[in-house]
Amino acid sequence: MSEEISRLPPQVQQRLLRLQQLQQTLQGVLTQKQQLELELTEVEQALSELEKMADPAVIYKSVGSLLVKSEKAKVTIELNERKELLNMRINVLGKQEERLRTQVKDLQEKLQRDLRQISPPP
Repeated sequence: MSEEISRLPPQVQQRLLRLQQLQQTLQGVLTQKQQLELELTEVEQALSELEKMADPAVIYKSVGSLLVKSEKAKVTIELNERKELLNMRINVLGKQEERLRTQVKDLQEKLQRDLRQISPPP
């Protein structure tokens, strides 16, 4: 396979390399976005459970490997701040994903045109 690639014109080789890089970057963005969405779901579930609890309830939150006693209001504020941050980061990654998908599609189209031009007629 690499022998076939080495026979391609340098411009086509560069485009192929760029396409691989873009696809790897896109995969990384998708993985990050998925992890953040999972964390967001957990935060939303925690907030939902907190809403069901009475105000003088005893709350414990995880700090490293410890469980620390805390106030419901304080934990709610922290979780809402985390939720807001996660939503912003997911939004940014979504825009980045969209931009990368467009770049991948454009590059694939250019490569197809290039390969049609250099491939021998049937």
